[in-house]
Amino acid sequence: MIMDWLPFIGGLIAVCMAIIVFSNGTNQQGTRLPFTFFALSVGVWSMGITLFSVSQSPSFALAVATTYYIAALGIAYAFFVFSHAYTKKQLSSASTVLASLPFLFVAVFVALPGVFLQSVEIGASNSVSLSLDWYWIYTVLFSVFVVYGLLLLWRNAFDATRSQRHRPLLAVALTVCFAGGAYFNLYLPLTGVYTLIAFGPMFSFLLVATIFYAIARHRLFDIRVAVVRGVAYLLTLFTLAALYLLIAFFVFTQLLGQVSSIDQTILNVSLALLLAFVFQPIKRFFDHITNRLFFRDVYDPDEFYRRLNKTLTSTTDLHALLRRTAYQIAETMNAERAQFIVHTDSGALIEAGTEGFRSIPAKDVAVLEQNIHVIGLKDDMPDSPTRRMLISHRMEVVMKLTNDDRTLGFFCLGQHQSAQFTKRDMRVLQTIRDELVIAIQNAISVKNVRDLNASLERRIAAATKELRASNAELKKLDEAKDEFISMASHQLRTPLTSVKGYISMLMEGDVGHVTKDQKKLLEEAFMSSERMVRLIGDFLNVSRLQTGKFVIDKHPVDMAQLVEDELDALSTNAATRGLHFSYRKPKKIPVLALDENKIQQVIMNFSDNALYYSKEKTKIIVRLKVVDGWLEFTVKDTGIGVPKEQQEHLFQKFFRATNARQQRPDGTGVGLFLAKKVIDAHGGEIIFSSVENKGSTFGFKLPIEKLRA
Repeated sequence: MIMDWLPFIGGLIAVCMAIIVFSNGTNQQGTRLPFTFFALSVGVWSMGITLFSVSQSPSFALAVATTYYIAALGIAYAFFVFSHAYTKKQLSSASTVLASLPFLFVAVFVALPGVFLQSVEIGASNSVSLSLDWYWIYTVLFSVFVVYGLLLLWRNAFDATRSQRHRPLLAVALTVCFAGGAYFNLYLPLTGVYTLIAFGPMFSFLLVATIFYAIARHRLFDIRVAVVRGVAYLLTLFTLAALYLLIAFFVFTQLLGQVSSIDQTILNVSLALLLAFVFQPIKRFFDHITNRLFFRDVYDPDEFYRRLNKTLTSTTDLHALLRRTAYQIAETMNAERAQFIVHTDSGALIEAGTEGFRSIPAKDVAVLEQNIHVIGLKDDMPDSPTRRMLISHRMEVVMKLTNDDRTLGFFCLGQHQSAQFTKRDMRVLQTIRDELVIAIQNAISVKNVRDLNASLERRIAAATKELRASNAELKKLDEAKDEFISMASHQLRTPLTSVKGYISMLMEGDVGHVTKDQKKLLEEAFMSSERMVRLIGDFLNVSRLQTGKFVIDKHPVDMAQLVEDELDALSTNAATRGLHFSYRKPKKIPVLALDENKIQQVIMNFSDNALYYSKEKTKIIVRLKVVDGWLEFTVKDTGIGVPKEQQEHLFQKFFRATNARQQRPDGTGVGLFLAKKVIDAHGGEIIFSSVENKGSTFGFKLPIEKLRA
């Protein structure tokens, strides 16, 4: 009798294992759901074997037999899926469909009355009458699922690493379990022997226990979390069952007495609804109690990752980032302290962490360089410089932070405040390592940029200070230069005026008769002295501009006459070069309020330049006219022109075009500069156009209404 109920007890244990794994809440490598389905199938099958063996009703026995045959096929199918997940051989969508269709097809035909199971015999040893054709299909499909899964496990067992020595053991155990279970419950019934079917569930229970051990050993879920969650479920179920019994006993015996079957049905349904309603509150209560008892230091990894990501993106200041992150990890993992050791690009070490962290000497940091990933201080850790260093600094966990094979630094945890760090803690640290590296690298880059900016600011400040000192010195030199030019110009102007006067007296014959040759020489001397006077005037005006003493003294001026007088003064010089000015004095030119001397100097400058840079035996066209309210004056020559790339600099102080310097080395480069200043001071605009080797046009235009006298 006890032997008959052993499969039922094994089935209950298998269901409990399924609940424990399913309630874990994680699905690493996709093994949780296949194992849950597998364990539930084993549990239903084992309990069905017992119920079939003790059944006295043919219809009930037929229903139970149908159920456990479907559950047996579910065992094979679930094992097939589990073996793929456990060996990390992911099934494609097409493969999943191809495997599921035969399972569903055969399961449906097993469930159809009179197709697979044709009859049930109740006697000393209960037995069923099967359709042999369908039973062979059933057996072949079961065997294909199991053999294929075992082949995957055996292949994986040969590839197992040192840390996966349990895999060959798992393959052996599963082979034995499937062989024993299939023999007693699949192949013997094919020969009509049903007396030994109770032995099959024992192998199946061993099968579930072996896979359960493999999952826990393979760290596919936290065994402590799973067990505690299973305990919470069992306590919840026990509480609900006790409530049902107490309520039912009290209602039936104390309140209602004798009731009809309909009343009992209504009451049972009401109690079921009540228990379903209170299931979640009771479950939350036991979850809370078990958490308080067993998980005082447990944290939700997903919530921790979310908070850590928020911290890592909260600042780009390296010290603040390291300090905040260290506090958060230490608080989450219940560590005594936490600290970071980071190498900067300059080779310096930056240390930051929770309160009370200890600075680590460079020689001990060099010891940590030997660490590849994560090291934890364990009692069985062999004696080594690393172990001695960890003990001396009271560090229990050290994780290396690397970036492209370059050691970025280390993260260190002190001793656990209540127990010790778990493998789950180590996995969490390995998960967040890349995020820590990226955040720290970004913060180091920002720090480098800030340091570079600070260095540049210091260098710019020093250079600015030096430039200011140099500028002040240059200003002093410029002032001295202006003062010298002004003084020299005034001093030179007086004797030149005397020279001009004496030459003029000689030319006019005041001191005697002058021959034609002598007069020619005197005219050259007079023109040179005149040019020298204008040059000195230019320098004086430049000096006045620099010192702010450049003043426009306006009075009525007849521009037509002024232009004619200046051209007459240059006609002799033009004739000596075979040139002549083409100018027709216009009529009805308005009288304007101008600084006559300065405008005269501009006209003289443009005309004199045309003489020097024009080709011999050509004419220089001079025009004075009124155009749209402006008085325009232009001088057009056929000279050397100005190179296009140098034209934008033409009116700058002391600038001369390269071809102009070659043809007239004695030029100063202040004439055009002063001309623009004079015209700008009158509210006018400079006119200029030029083509190299073809000639230039210089001139200006003045606003008539604004300057009308």
